[in-house]
Amino acid sequence: MIALLLALGSSLSYGCADFLGGLGARKAHVLRTVMIAAPASLAVELLLWPFFGASFTPVTLAWGAASGVASAAAFALLYRTLAIGPMNVLSPVTALISAMLPVGVGLLQGEHLGAAGLIGLPLALAAVVLVSAGRGAGSARPARAALLMAFGAGAAIALQLIFLHQAPSDSGVGPLIVGRAVSSAVTLTAAGVMYQRLGSEKPAYAMSAAAGVLDSVANLLFLLAARGGDLAVVAVITALYPAGTVLLARTVLAERMYRTQVIGLGTAAVAVSLLALT
Repeated sequence: MIALLLALGSSLSYGCADFLGGLGARKAHVLRTVMIAAPASLAVELLLWPFFGASFTPVTLAWGAASGVASAAAFALLYRTLAIGPMNVLSPVTALISAMLPVGVGLLQGEHLGAAGLIGLPLALAAVVLVSAGRGAGSARPARAALLMAFGAGAAIALQLIFLHQAPSDSGVGPLIVGRAVSSAVTLTAAGVMYQRLGSEKPAYAMSAAAGVLDSVANLLFLLAARGGDLAVVAVITALYPAGTVLLARTVLAERMYRTQVIGLGTAAVAVSLLALT
Protein backbone atom coordinates (compact mmCIF):
# COMPACT_ATOMS: atom_id res chain seq x y z
CA MET A 1 0.00 0.00 0.00
CA ILE A 2 2.88 2.37 0.83
CA ALA A 3 4.48 1.66 -2.54
CA LEU A 4 1.18 2.51 -4.22
CA LEU A 5 0.93 5.85 -2.40
CA LEU A 6 4.53 6.67 -3.28
CA ALA A 7 3.81 5.86 -6.94
CA LEU A 8 0.77 8.14 -6.86
CA GLY A 9 2.92 10.91 -5.40
CA SER A 10 5.50 10.32 -8.12
CA SER A 11 2.81 10.48 -10.78
CA LEU A 12 1.46 13.77 -9.46
CA SER A 13 4.95 15.29 -9.25
CA TYR A 14 5.79 14.20 -12.80
CA GLY A 15 2.53 15.68 -14.05
CA CYS A 16 3.21 19.04 -12.41
CA ALA A 17 6.80 19.03 -13.69
CA ASP A 18 5.63 18.32 -17.23
CA PHE A 19 3.07 21.10 -17.07
CA LEU A 20 5.71 23.65 -16.06
CA GLY A 21 8.33 22.26 -18.44
CA GLY A 22 5.94 22.28 -21.38
CA LEU A 23 4.99 25.89 -20.71
CA GLY A 24 8.64 26.83 -20.33
CA ALA A 25 9.53 25.21 -23.65
CA ARG A 26 6.95 27.44 -25.36
CA LYS A 27 8.82 30.54 -24.22
CA ALA A 28 12.32 29.57 -25.36
CA HIS A 29 14.25 26.73 -27.02
CA VAL A 30 13.68 23.44 -25.19
CA LEU A 31 17.39 23.12 -24.37
CA ARG A 32 17.29 26.48 -22.59
CA THR A 33 14.54 25.08 -20.40
CA VAL A 34 16.29 21.76 -19.77
CA MET A 35 19.67 23.34 -19.00
CA ILE A 36 17.99 25.04 -16.04
CA ALA A 37 15.71 22.17 -15.01
CA ALA A 38 18.40 19.46 -14.91
CA PRO A 39 20.90 21.28 -12.62
CA ALA A 40 18.02 22.37 -10.35
CA SER A 41 17.00 18.73 -10.08
CA LEU A 42 20.60 17.74 -9.26
CA ALA A 43 20.73 20.35 -6.48
CA VAL A 44 17.63 18.86 -4.85
CA GLU A 45 19.04 15.33 -4.98
CA LEU A 46 22.30 16.49 -3.38
CA LEU A 47 20.23 18.04 -0.57
CA LEU A 48 18.50 14.68 -0.09
CA TRP A 49 21.80 12.83 0.32
CA PRO A 50 22.15 13.35 4.12
CA PHE A 51 18.59 12.12 4.72
CA PHE A 52 18.53 9.01 2.49
CA GLY A 53 22.20 8.17 2.22
CA ALA A 54 24.00 7.21 -0.97
CA SER A 55 26.53 4.63 -2.12
CA PHE A 56 28.48 4.76 -5.35
CA THR A 57 29.51 1.21 -6.16
CA PRO A 58 30.41 0.40 -9.80
CA VAL A 59 26.95 -1.13 -10.31
CA THR A 60 25.25 1.99 -8.92
CA LEU A 61 27.42 4.22 -11.08
CA ALA A 62 26.60 2.19 -14.21
CA TRP A 63 22.83 2.12 -13.73
CA GLY A 64 22.76 5.72 -12.51
CA ALA A 65 24.71 6.93 -15.55
CA ALA A 66 22.43 4.96 -17.89
CA SER A 67 19.37 6.54 -16.26
CA GLY A 68 20.99 9.95 -16.65
CA VAL A 69 21.44 9.57 -20.40
CA ALA A 70 17.83 8.38 -20.71
CA SER A 71 16.69 11.26 -18.49
CA ALA A 72 18.41 13.88 -20.65
CA ALA A 73 16.68 12.46 -23.73
CA ALA A 74 13.36 12.29 -21.86
CA PHE A 75 13.62 15.91 -20.71
CA ALA A 76 14.31 17.26 -24.19
CA LEU A 77 11.94 15.02 -26.14
CA LEU A 78 9.02 15.34 -23.72
CA TYR A 79 9.16 19.11 -23.32
CA ARG A 80 9.56 19.55 -27.07
CA THR A 81 6.65 17.17 -27.71
CA LEU A 82 4.40 19.06 -25.28
CA ALA A 83 5.47 22.36 -26.81
CA ILE A 84 4.62 21.51 -30.44
CA GLY A 85 1.53 19.37 -29.73
CA PRO A 86 -1.19 18.48 -30.25
CA MET A 87 -0.93 17.52 -26.57
CA ASN A 88 -4.22 15.59 -26.58
CA VAL A 89 -2.79 13.15 -29.14
CA LEU A 90 0.88 13.00 -28.25
CA SER A 91 0.52 12.87 -24.46
CA PRO A 92 -1.38 9.54 -24.44
CA VAL A 93 1.22 8.02 -26.78
CA THR A 94 4.09 9.09 -24.53
CA ALA A 95 2.35 7.96 -21.35
CA LEU A 96 1.35 4.56 -22.74
CA ILE A 97 4.86 3.77 -24.02
CA SER A 98 6.37 4.87 -20.71
CA ALA A 99 4.05 2.42 -18.91
CA MET A 100 4.20 -0.60 -21.20
CA LEU A 101 7.97 -1.07 -21.33
CA PRO A 102 8.50 -1.24 -17.53
CA VAL A 103 5.48 -3.53 -17.20
CA GLY A 104 7.06 -5.92 -19.70
CA VAL A 105 10.39 -5.83 -17.88
CA GLY A 106 8.74 -6.42 -14.51
CA LEU A 107 6.78 -9.43 -15.75
CA LEU A 108 9.86 -10.86 -17.49
CA GLN A 109 11.75 -10.58 -14.21
CA GLY A 110 9.19 -12.85 -12.56
CA GLU A 111 6.74 -10.43 -10.96
CA HIS A 112 3.27 -11.92 -10.48
CA LEU A 113 -0.08 -10.19 -10.15
CA GLY A 114 -3.11 -11.48 -8.27
CA ALA A 115 -6.61 -11.58 -9.73
CA ALA A 116 -7.27 -7.96 -8.75
CA GLY A 117 -4.00 -6.91 -10.35
CA LEU A 118 -4.80 -8.68 -13.61
CA ILE A 119 -7.96 -6.55 -13.81
CA GLY A 120 -6.47 -3.36 -12.41
CA LEU A 121 -3.39 -3.28 -14.64
CA PRO A 122 -5.21 -3.06 -18.01
CA LEU A 123 -7.71 -0.64 -16.43
CA ALA A 124 -4.81 1.57 -15.37
CA LEU A 125 -3.34 1.44 -18.88
CA ALA A 126 -6.72 2.46 -20.30
CA ALA A 127 -6.89 5.29 -17.75
CA VAL A 128 -3.45 6.51 -18.88
CA VAL A 129 -4.83 7.02 -22.39
CA LEU A 130 -8.22 8.43 -21.38
CA VAL A 131 -6.95 10.89 -18.81
CA SER A 132 -4.52 12.46 -21.26
CA ALA A 133 -6.89 12.57 -24.24
CA GLY A 134 -8.68 15.79 -25.08
CA ARG A 135 -11.61 16.51 -27.35
CA GLY A 136 -9.56 16.52 -30.51
CA ALA A 137 -7.80 13.23 -29.91
CA GLY A 138 -9.88 11.45 -32.51
CA SER A 139 -9.41 13.94 -35.31
CA ALA A 140 -6.14 15.83 -34.83
CA ARG A 141 -3.32 14.52 -36.98
CA PRO A 142 0.16 15.21 -35.61
CA ALA A 143 3.11 15.45 -37.94
CA ARG A 144 5.15 12.27 -38.34
CA ALA A 145 8.13 13.93 -36.66
CA ALA A 146 5.99 14.89 -33.64
CA LEU A 147 4.62 11.36 -33.35
CA LEU A 148 8.11 9.86 -33.51
CA MET A 149 9.19 12.36 -30.87
CA ALA A 150 6.34 11.21 -28.61
CA PHE A 151 7.39 7.57 -29.04
CA GLY A 152 10.97 8.55 -28.27
CA ALA A 153 9.94 10.51 -25.18
CA GLY A 154 7.90 7.57 -23.85
CA ALA A 155 10.75 5.12 -24.47
CA ALA A 156 13.27 7.45 -22.79
CA ILE A 157 11.04 7.87 -19.72
CA ALA A 158 10.55 4.09 -19.55
CA LEU A 159 14.29 3.40 -19.81
CA GLN A 160 15.03 5.93 -17.09
CA LEU A 161 12.58 4.19 -14.72
CA ILE A 162 13.86 0.71 -15.63
CA PHE A 163 17.50 1.70 -15.09
CA LEU A 164 16.73 3.29 -11.72
CA HIS A 165 14.90 0.13 -10.68
CA GLN A 166 17.94 -2.01 -11.57
CA ALA A 167 20.23 -0.06 -9.20
CA PRO A 168 21.02 -1.78 -5.86
CA SER A 169 18.28 -1.28 -3.28
CA ASP A 170 20.83 -0.24 -0.63
CA SER A 171 22.33 2.55 -2.77
CA GLY A 172 20.14 5.31 -1.32
CA VAL A 173 19.87 8.28 -3.65
CA GLY A 174 23.19 7.42 -5.27
CA PRO A 175 21.62 6.42 -8.62
CA LEU A 176 19.58 9.65 -8.68
CA ILE A 177 22.63 11.83 -8.02
CA VAL A 178 24.74 10.06 -10.64
CA GLY A 179 21.89 10.08 -13.13
CA ARG A 180 21.13 13.75 -12.74
CA ALA A 181 24.83 14.68 -12.86
CA VAL A 182 25.15 12.81 -16.15
CA SER A 183 21.93 14.28 -17.60
CA SER A 184 23.05 17.79 -16.60
CA ALA A 185 26.43 17.25 -18.27
CA VAL A 186 24.80 15.89 -21.43
CA THR A 187 22.31 18.75 -21.54
CA LEU A 188 24.90 21.49 -20.98
CA THR A 189 27.22 19.93 -23.56
CA ALA A 190 24.42 19.77 -26.12
CA ALA A 191 23.48 23.38 -25.35
CA GLY A 192 27.09 24.45 -25.87
CA VAL A 193 27.37 22.64 -29.19
CA MET A 194 24.04 24.04 -30.42
CA TYR A 195 24.43 27.49 -28.86
CA GLN A 196 24.06 29.35 -32.15
CA ARG A 197 20.71 27.65 -32.78
CA LEU A 198 19.16 28.23 -29.36
CA GLY A 199 17.79 31.64 -30.28
CA SER A 200 17.84 34.79 -28.20
CA GLU A 201 14.67 34.17 -26.18
CA LYS A 202 15.27 34.07 -22.44
CA PRO A 203 13.99 30.95 -20.69
CA ALA A 204 11.37 31.06 -17.95
CA TYR A 205 13.90 30.64 -15.14
CA ALA A 206 11.56 30.08 -12.19
CA MET A 207 9.23 27.82 -14.18
CA SER A 208 12.10 25.73 -15.54
CA ALA A 209 13.77 25.40 -12.14
CA ALA A 210 10.46 24.39 -10.54
CA ALA A 211 10.01 21.71 -13.21
CA GLY A 212 13.44 20.32 -12.35
CA VAL A 213 12.71 20.31 -8.62
CA LEU A 214 9.42 18.48 -9.11
CA ASP A 215 11.04 16.00 -11.47
CA SER A 216 13.62 15.23 -8.80
CA VAL A 217 10.90 14.65 -6.19
CA ALA A 218 9.08 12.38 -8.65
CA ASN A 219 12.24 10.36 -9.27
CA LEU A 220 12.80 9.89 -5.54
CA LEU A 221 9.22 8.77 -4.91
CA PHE A 222 9.37 6.36 -7.85
CA LEU A 223 12.65 4.88 -6.62
CA LEU A 224 11.23 4.32 -3.13
CA ALA A 225 8.02 2.87 -4.58
CA ALA A 226 9.88 0.50 -6.93
CA ARG A 227 12.06 -0.73 -4.06
CA GLY A 228 8.98 -1.53 -2.00
CA GLY A 229 6.65 -2.88 -4.71
CA ASP A 230 6.45 -4.48 -8.14
CA LEU A 231 7.86 -2.53 -11.07
CA ALA A 232 4.89 -3.57 -13.26
CA VAL A 233 2.40 -1.96 -10.86
CA VAL A 234 4.48 1.04 -9.80
CA ALA A 235 5.32 1.98 -13.40
CA VAL A 236 1.68 1.99 -14.50
CA ILE A 237 0.57 4.13 -11.56
CA THR A 238 3.46 6.52 -12.20
CA ALA A 239 2.43 6.71 -15.87
CA LEU A 240 -0.82 8.34 -14.80
CA TYR A 241 1.18 11.59 -14.64
CA PRO A 242 -0.95 13.26 -17.38
CA ALA A 243 -3.70 13.51 -14.74
CA GLY A 244 -1.63 16.07 -12.86
CA THR A 245 -1.00 18.00 -16.06
CA VAL A 246 -4.71 17.97 -16.97
CA LEU A 247 -5.80 19.12 -13.51
CA LEU A 248 -3.23 21.91 -13.48
CA ALA A 249 -4.29 23.04 -16.94
CA ARG A 250 -7.88 23.13 -15.68
CA THR A 251 -6.97 25.08 -12.52
CA VAL A 252 -4.28 27.44 -13.80
CA LEU A 253 -5.14 27.92 -17.48
CA ALA A 254 -8.91 27.37 -17.11
CA GLU A 255 -8.77 24.68 -19.81
CA ARG A 256 -11.86 22.56 -20.14
CA MET A 257 -11.83 18.95 -18.94
CA TYR A 258 -13.51 16.71 -21.49
CA ARG A 259 -15.69 13.72 -20.85
CA THR A 260 -12.97 11.24 -21.78
CA GLN A 261 -10.65 12.80 -19.19
CA VAL A 262 -13.27 12.64 -16.44
CA ILE A 263 -13.94 8.99 -17.33
CA GLY A 264 -10.18 8.42 -17.29
CA LEU A 265 -9.85 9.86 -13.78
CA GLY A 266 -12.68 7.62 -12.59
CA THR A 267 -11.10 4.61 -14.28
CA ALA A 268 -7.79 5.46 -12.64
CA ALA A 269 -9.43 5.53 -9.21
CA VAL A 270 -10.93 2.08 -9.77
CA ALA A 271 -7.63 0.74 -11.13
CA VAL A 272 -5.63 2.06 -8.18
CA SER A 273 -8.12 0.51 -5.76
CA LEU A 274 -7.76 -2.87 -7.45
CA LEU A 275 -3.98 -2.65 -7.57
CA ALA A 276 -3.96 -1.81 -3.87
CA LEU A 277 -5.52 -5.26 -3.28
CA THR A 278 -2.78 -7.02 -5.25
